[in-house]
Amino acid sequence: MLCKLAWGNVRRAGRDYLVYLLTLTLGATVFYAFNTVSMQVDIAGIDEEGLAQVMGSTLGYLTYFLAGVMAFLMVYANNFIMKRRKKEFGLYQVLGMGRGRVATIMALETVIVSVGAFVAGIVLGVGLSQLMVFFTASLFKTQIANFHFFFSVHAFNLTLACMLVMFVLTLLLNLRAVRRTKLIELMGAERRNESIKTRNPWIAIAIFAVGVVLVGVAYYRLLRDGFPLTATDSKLQEAMNQFGITTAMVTVGTFALFWGLSGMLIKLLQSLRGVYWRGLNMFTVRQLAAKVNTVCFSMGVIAMILFLAITSVTCGMSIASVMNENLERYTPADMSQTYIYYTPDDLDYYKEYADPSEADRMVPADATVDLYAAWHGERVNPDNVADGIKGKSADNNDETGKKVNIADVAGEHVQIDSYLSYPLGGSDPSVTPSEMCKIMGEKLPKALESSNAGKSVSVTPASQYNKLRQMMGEEPVHIGHDQYLLTCDMGGELVDMYTKYMAGGHALTLGGHTLKPATDKSDEDTAAIANSAMGSNPGTVVVADELLSQLNLQPYSSHLLVNYKQGMDTTEADESIKNTVLDNLLVDGKEPGSWGIFITRSEMYTQAAQMNGLISYLAIYIGFVLVVACAAILSIQQLSNVADGSRSYRVLAQIGCDDRQIRHSVMAQQAVFFLFPLAVGLAHSFVALKVIIDLVSTFGHMGIGGTVGLTCAIFLAAYGGYFLVTYLMSAGMVQAAIATRYSE
Repeated sequence: MLCKLAWGNVRRAGRDYLVYLLTLTLGATVFYAFNTVSMQVDIAGIDEEGLAQVMGSTLGYLTYFLAGVMAFLMVYANNFIMKRRKKEFGLYQVLGMGRGRVATIMALETVIVSVGAFVAGIVLGVGLSQLMVFFTASLFKTQIANFHFFFSVHAFNLTLACMLVMFVLTLLLNLRAVRRTKLIELMGAERRNESIKTRNPWIAIAIFAVGVVLVGVAYYRLLRDGFPLTATDSKLQEAMNQFGITTAMVTVGTFALFWGLSGMLIKLLQSLRGVYWRGLNMFTVRQLAAKVNTVCFSMGVIAMILFLAITSVTCGMSIASVMNENLERYTPADMSQTYIYYTPDDLDYYKEYADPSEADRMVPADATVDLYAAWHGERVNPDNVADGIKGKSADNNDETGKKVNIADVAGEHVQIDSYLSYPLGGSDPSVTPSEMCKIMGEKLPKALESSNAGKSVSVTPASQYNKLRQMMGEEPVHIGHDQYLLTCDMGGELVDMYTKYMAGGHALTLGGHTLKPATDKSDEDTAAIANSAMGSNPGTVVVADELLSQLNLQPYSSHLLVNYKQGMDTTEADESIKNTVLDNLLVDGKEPGSWGIFITRSEMYTQAAQMNGLISYLAIYIGFVLVVACAAILSIQQLSNVADGSRSYRVLAQIGCDDRQIRHSVMAQQAVFFLFPLAVGLAHSFVALKVIIDLVSTFGHMGIGGTVGLTCAIFLAAYGGYFLVTYLMSAGMVQAAIATRYSE
């Protein structure tokens, strides 16, 4: 009997349960689909070792976050249903039904809706996970060779466990509400919901003004100071404290904006008398004022969550896009190997702060070495590079037993030697970014307002630079004995700064020699001196070889760039060169430097694709969950507001107001609640993105126009969809309320 009654209630109250059902279904769908990421990675053909585990582990932590969001939405939607049906449950008790039976009916209704949402969510989640395989493959730039239908038992069990926990939580809250609520409260719930309280408009306006000032000052501080990442070690704590103050100001200011919004709206519209007294505008404003008062805190929370969602998605996908666009520029050769020389400062650091015993094996380098000639040795243990660098023979064997030598693989190659701008034994650089900006009278880029500002710009010979240009298919550049050329492959503000310095005809002083610009533009297209993800050359001065030989500068690094022989298979060449190792380079038994990064072009492309895919995947995942959560909360709030005001809408109909006018009033109210948090969130996001772009632009151009457009389109689609559904359901509820205008 009770089961039949519960089923009938669910069918009859389908409109009320629709929001609850949709929320649960969507949550279960997303929860299942995103917990199948490991299987998606395998089917998508992403075979990088450990990537599936990394993504699975990362998303595993986010699973708890999503579960918390789902639980909150479930409880929130359930509260809406309880508010709508309190009078019905009170009527059951009036007819003689005990609280235990009422609680049982509620439990059965919750079971029916939860099971329906779970089944629908799993079905949709299985379908979505199949589609996400293709999406994952596109993000990681792989080809699907063997697609097949799959079902994740692990994701199913996680979704089931999450739904059970939320079901028990919701059920306990409902039972508690029924047992603690008096009958008179249940029967009079609808009328109590209609109370309208407004704040003193002048106090509200004052608080609104305070919020505007706090947010404005926070914007100014953030644009002026940037993020603490650019601070020096000595000023890092102070920068963190100031950033904390800025964050607190924007947070408090946001909540103050929404707290004072109602009073501001009343005064603003009252001053526009022609608008205020037109149609139902006065009623609409009063309703807005009352509802904003009750949900100002949640609107502030939603605005901050939207800010996080928009910023994370836009920033993550933009960084991934920049890395993809600049990948060709940052990978000039099939392979690159770096060697870093020790300086006297390095020895002092190891002796004082690191490991004194390590310093005993080190000696400051007084000259560069030929890396190509040092590229030989016998690999003893492929898993232990230290064992492999012995310098025993000129050849070594790969896994097939074939003799491997660097000369067997290498075609054209070039070594780029970099020197610090001070002579051997010195420590005071003569060419630094801060000195250049001082000469020009320009402000130092924000990301260089740290210890990097005083670091030496590297110096390299023109012959090596022109050989690199030849490898990249460019014409050589003539650099005279008294000339210089600035190069940088990190784009953005750094290249702009160097170009402005050269275009202004500013001289450089190097080892007592005054040099003038060889051109009026810094080179960034052929400036990469090693394969890297975001650039490897923050600034290099190219000078004539004859001049460099006279200066006797301190060696800093050497980069060997190698293109494979024509006709060689890239995969085979990569595998072969991985079986070659480098000699220990000793001077009187001590090391003048250490081997640095070795990376092939194919590895660079693979790593970049996987990193970009991971960043984009996580950004979209987090952004989607947050946006949907915000939209669902707003939707439930507005439906609850319409339910609370149903009697007011009946009264309006009774006094002769047109149905169309009433629906327009509902739409206007809901538009305010949807648009104001979105507008504030967008404003916060634009300021934060401006700071992020300024920071990243120091090391590379970050074009976010397309990403911002795409993100806004997706968000507006989600918002527009929820708003449309909310309005249509609200219009139906208003129509039903008006239809019963003579029932009371």
